[in-house]
Amino acid sequence: MPKRTYQPNKKRASKKHGFMKRMQTKDGRDVLKRRRDRGRAVLSK
Repeated sequence: MPKRTYQPNKKRASKKHGFMKRMQTKDGRDVLKRRRDRGRAVLSK
């Protein structure tokens, strides 16, 4: 049997998709802005 595709790793996920990573770029800040505008409870990991 091959391994399943998704091997969760919370630390890696937050490094790549977390709030601090989003804030580093203009596009990332735009992502957070869009999510705030929609009223998301959770903005990022």
